[in-house]
Amino acid sequence: MFAKAIALDPLYARAYAGMADCDSYLSSLHGGAIPADEILATAGRALAMDPNLAEAHAARGFALRTGGRRAEAAAAFERALALDPNCYDAVYLHAELCFQEGDFEQAAKLYLRALEIQPNDYRSPLLVQNAFKTLGRDTEAETYARIGLKRAEEAVQAQRDGSAPLQLGAAALASLGEADRAREWLARALAIDPNDNLARYNAACTYALLGEADRAIDLLEIWVRQVSASAKQWFKNDSDLDSIRNHPRYPKLLELVDSDR
Repeated sequence: MFAKAIALDPLYARAYAGMADCDSYLSSLHGGAIPADEILATAGRALAMDPNLAEAHAARGFALRTGGRRAEAAAAFERALALDPNCYDAVYLHAELCFQEGDFEQAAKLYLRALEIQPNDYRSPLLVQNAFKTLGRDTEAETYARIGLKRAEEAVQAQRDGSAPLQLGAAALASLGEADRAREWLARALAIDPNDNLARYNAACTYALLGEADRAIDLLEIWVRQVSASAKQWFKNDSDLDSIRNHPRYPKLLELVDSDR
């Protein structure tokens, strides 16, 4: 769709930024064989057309993060926010970077800011609950899990974002101890996107939280072969998976995580 937009208006910078974001997601999470330099070039075309477009700087930051250039990625996100403090993409993607690096305090602050910018956002409250849980701030974790679940339900009813709200909601429900609802949401998510690699990861988180370590590891062994180094770093810092880290199969999984995909 972004390519169609560019065909209609070859100078539409936002479409190039959106295309770069799509390529970054495909490369980092779904096994897309798209060179980082190619994604950066697409983001660069957006910046050449509009150097003050915050979304283009955010797209460049995402491409840099995907390519493992983390310090440059942070600088690109900060540049985007200097141009537009309400740029949701820059805040949300920067929050993910901080989480990957284990800076949970800063990740939490950024997720809360993303929540302010986009009032119907379900991702940020469901992800900030993970950061708060890691920080031992359990009351806040539960509060934002409940907020995120309500928004996820609204997204499902509005048929927004396919299985994504069900995926994240299932893990949150499992974290809250609502096992039956977690399994129901997960079954619905996998019925929609049974072969989606991100769905595999979120399913693994749900199974780990439900105490089904082997099922979680089965999925992670598939997931890890299709993701970038930045996604693997998220795996290492994700408290949803803490229950599997002492499992006899975990060292072999960690070998896959530490190897080149």
